Amino acid sequence: MSSTSTIPDPSSVDQQHASPQAADEQPVRAVLAAAVELARAAAVELDEGEVGAHLGVHAEPDSEGCAATHRFAAELKGYRGWEWAVVVAAAPDSDHVTISEIVLLPGPDALVSPEWLPWEERIQAGDLGSGDLLPPPENDPRLVPGYLYSDDPAVEALATEVGLGRRQVMSLEGRLDAAERWYDGPHGPGAAVVPLHCGTCGYYLPVAGSLGAAFGVCGNEMSADGQVVHAEFGCGAHSDTVVVDLSPTPVSEVVYDDSALELVDVPTRPAGDSPVPDSPVSDSPVPDAAAPEAGAAQPSEETTPTPEPDSASRGE
Repeated sequence: MSSTSTIPDPSSVDQQHASPQAADEQPVRAVLAAAVELARAAAVELDEGEVGAHLGVHAEPDSEGCAATHRFAAELKGYRGWEWAVVVAAAPDSDHVTISEIVLLPGPDALVSPEWLPWEERIQAGDLGSGDLLPPPENDPRLVPGYLYSDDPAVEALATEVGLGRRQVMSLEGRLDAAERWYDGPHGPGAAVVPLHCGTCGYYLPVAGSLGAAFGVCGNEMSADGQVVHAEFGCGAHSDTVVVDLSPTPVSEVVYDDSALELVDVPTRPAGDSPVPDSPVSDSPVPDAAAPEAGAAQPSEETTPTPEPDSASRGE
């Protein structure tokens, strides 16, 4: 009895081999189907993990009925849902069964890694950062040698006049692909939010070549600065935008009369009157200063006191 076995890394298993049941159903020879215990014993003898219940048997494709695979549950840490696959074989018209191979394969419910994706296909739009280097794919259909004839009249006219050319230029397929991507992007005509379009904006910088008929670069730092925009795209920062300040309710104009001089009549004070000093305001009545107090003697008229004679006048 010969057998080989390898416990694979779950992350390295291709998903197309994850389910043996997906193979076309073919009848299994009775002698191969009855070799359950022989297959189990071979897996146990391998001593690389516990062998669980028998899960089924299926014929190997393209074996002409000479090989079949018995599947057993595998009880291994980190390999949940995986199965031991034991391949048994028997020559035509023979009852002698041998073990051909023992492998560990993921079952229908096994946890496996995503389908393998080549490194050059893993980079998506927006992944390239400042300072990163990304060479173009080999035989990129978007590029053609620069010395070949271009179907872009603007490119041909410039190349003829200057006499210089780039090593590679963008092909028609590449330009159409870029145009479709820009058209359906966030700055395409379907994303316009105002009636004023970029094609009439002073900040709109048309690109060179045939793409300039529909695309340009925004030069307004307050809008899509440095981004490719469609000529029918529009934003609120258009160079012809005019803002009219209208109030929802009528508001009268504010009148400033600081420059007007208002004349006020001030009554004059009689001569000899002294200003009355300011005094705190009191709620009690103020007595009349001209009214005499009760019981006080008041002279009837003004009298001038007569000076007394001195000693000389008295004959002293």
